Amino acid sequence: MADDTPDPSPIDAAFARLEAALTRLDAVVARRLEAEAEPDDRDAELALLDEDRARLAAALDAASAQLAAVEATTGVVGQRLDRAIQTVQGVLGRA
Repeated sequence: MADDTPDPSPIDAAFARLEAALTRLDAVVARRLEAEAEPDDRDAELALLDEDRARLAAALDAASAQLAAVEATTGVVGQRLDRAIQTVQGVLGRA
């Protein structure tokens, strides 16, 4: 069976290649527009990291304040213990 269709002319072949290239270009542009319309996973991950950083910074500030309060209390308790030891030593020294 012989194919009776004539070979396409160079112009027809060029138009076919141009049409295929334009179709691929349209697909690429459509994908690009979709990607820009949807939030990027990387942007979402960065937003989550920012939230975590802010939360951790607040927790660190709270822990630092609590540590300062504990250190102040420890100083007061230490002074009271020193006075109590001195008092006990004074009483034992008189006896």
